[in-house]
Amino acid sequence: MDLVIKNCKLVDKIGEYFIKVEDGKISDISKTPLETSQTIDIKNNYILPGFIDPHVHFRDPGLTQKEDFKTGSMSAANGGFTTVIDMPNTLPKTNTYKALKEKMELANKKSVVNFELQAGHNSLEEMEKMVELNPISFKVFMDLESDESLEEIFSNLGTLKNKTNYNGLVAVHCEKRSIVENETAKLKEKDKNEAIDYSYARPATSEDESVKQAIELAGKNDLRLHICHLSSSKSLSLAKDASKTQPVSWEFTPHHLLLDNSAFNTYGTFIKTNPPLREKQQSITIGDLDETSIIGTDHAPHTLEDKTKGVWASSPGIPNLETVVPLLLTEVNKGNLDFKLIPKILSSNAAKVYGMKNKGEIAIGKDADFTVIDLKQEGKFNIEEFETKAEYSPFDGWSYIGMPVMTIVNGKTVMNKL
Repeated sequence: MDLVIKNCKLVDKIGEYFIKVEDGKISDISKTPLETSQTIDIKNNYILPGFIDPHVHFRDPGLTQKEDFKTGSMSAANGGFTTVIDMPNTLPKTNTYKALKEKMELANKKSVVNFELQAGHNSLEEMEKMVELNPISFKVFMDLESDESLEEIFSNLGTLKNKTNYNGLVAVHCEKRSIVENETAKLKEKDKNEAIDYSYARPATSEDESVKQAIELAGKNDLRLHICHLSSSKSLSLAKDASKTQPVSWEFTPHHLLLDNSAFNTYGTFIKTNPPLREKQQSITIGDLDETSIIGTDHAPHTLEDKTKGVWASSPGIPNLETVVPLLLTEVNKGNLDFKLIPKILSSNAAKVYGMKNKGEIAIGKDADFTVIDLKQEGKFNIEEFETKAEYSPFDGWSYIGMPVMTIVNGKTVMNKL
């Protein structure tokens, strides 16, 4: 089926455009009308390359009381995302050929948006089998590993790159296990713990040391490094310096950009997440976003019961897919963020890092993935209107200006609020 989207405003272009789609691809872009059997009028709103979230936890299989691929992908579509990359810490872990194949099959059946899967590490033999299924990268939770096992994991990934068609990209959760264990033990000795103690149990130094280690191990084994949910200003400096001499990229979450650890005093364990919110002087901010930045939501939903078990037992994670775009557009409207950065930080930069050659750009021949945004729509977040199974968000009730109003995946409209 062919389609023409009319009255489109494009970032950095003057006037309105017509975009033609054939067989799920962009076939023409014109300032003059294009003929077709089906037309969508987006009413002079901005159309951007479909947003890509390189970091989601859809909890499927094994933890579907928190989220599943259907509700997670509907949440993504509602938030303006056309592609997501799912993490491997499900039940079972996505670290065997069998588990990866089964997750691909269930995601194919349930997902309303495009998806890619990260694989967990395993023995070299098992990872060789997984490469046959083309996981988009391998994920290493460094906070769960000793220094010795990290040496082995990165060495195996380097060998895997040389032996197979593995692309050499490793995504890392950077927190140093030994520091976290020591600081947590100290804090647990207090008579009474407050929610904010969690941020001191996993201090910025644990991230900084882990980032340093990841850079060294990736360089030593000729791997491309992607640092997930970078939250410390010192870690950002380390990553930027390293990127001058080796392939290093990183992503920021909305909660690390917009909140600091004082928010624990307002939201309690609802904002518990790993890595935790930082002290204000150690935090990253909206001002750190630039031409190279990537937004990864780390959408990590839990049940309300999971989130209210106290400082140590409550599950870490925040659902972000349906709040991040309005939050960033609000910063644009406040003058704190250049609108021209939006397609880069939410689409094209992630497409480059993860090798999605047909995504991240509105150009002839690219996939017909689009996010339409109304820059002036105002409102307040209401968690009851979200598609995610999660019933909490630190941003619930926050005011916003700017909202995704249509999501088009491979030429098919999957969300429409116009």
